[in-house]
Amino acid sequence: MKQKLIFLDIDGTLLPPGEMIVPESAVDAIHRARANGHKVFLCTGRNLRMTQPLFHYGFDGFVCSAGGYVGCDGKILVDIPMEPEQVSGLRAALERAGAECTLEVRDETYGGIKMIERFANLFPKTPGKVNSEAERWRKMMEFGMTICPIEKYHGEPVYKIVFIAPNEECLTEVKRQYESQFVFCESRLGDEGGGIVNGELINRKFDKGTGIKAICSFLGCSLADTIGFGDSDNDLQMTDVVGISVCMANGSDHLKQCCDRICPAVSEDGVAKEFAELGLI
Repeated sequence: MKQKLIFLDIDGTLLPPGEMIVPESAVDAIHRARANGHKVFLCTGRNLRMTQPLFHYGFDGFVCSAGGYVGCDGKILVDIPMEPEQVSGLRAALERAGAECTLEVRDETYGGIKMIERFANLFPKTPGKVNSEAERWRKMMEFGMTICPIEKYHGEPVYKIVFIAPNEECLTEVKRQYESQFVFCESRLGDEGGGIVNGELINRKFDKGTGIKAICSFLGCSLADTIGFGDSDNDLQMTDVVGISVCMANGSDHLKQCCDRICPAVSEDGVAKEFAELGLI
């Protein structure tokens, strides 16, 4: 088979949301695919700090911060943080709206005490009630992931802002000001969350798709020879550009409708089984 570039979302795709141990079936599939001449990349909304512990499983590169920080074969190809005035303006606008937020820089995540309390206490305690991004935060908080106090933020470049808002209506003015500059990727916090909305702000200058394009350009490969695996709506820009798009069975209904294929769930060795179905291993 001609060499393929395989892009894997992490939470809800490669492994259960918020976990850091890749299933043995997926590890074996990644190793076998690379041995067959294919290249495998992580393609995630996580910043570098939250992604780096997975590198030892063997990957050829990464698309981090939803496309804002991209590397391949030891080289950084994309490094596009927000403008400082965007960060300060968004923080102020979200505060006026009654929303709490975290700032994701390359090597740290900063947040206020109210944001930490909301992450720790407001998420449903049973799996499946929230999307994979929210479930990732819930588990990380539950198992002791630290968010650095916002008071310690001193202007490091910010790649993504994650927020929790009391309801969708309170975000109207924030969107009026910033929707032309950022994608508001939102979801409600499940049955127990009421009207509470969690989301992430992704710079319109990049997305997972542009990160994939940067890697293809660097390697001199065609997008037709790429395969993307995802599970949630923040994977839409990835699955839009790849040659073959795959949604996990545990994924969102919207993404399933947009993808070429649906594979078994992350809990059912979906990545490994689909690698076999596609002839990668």
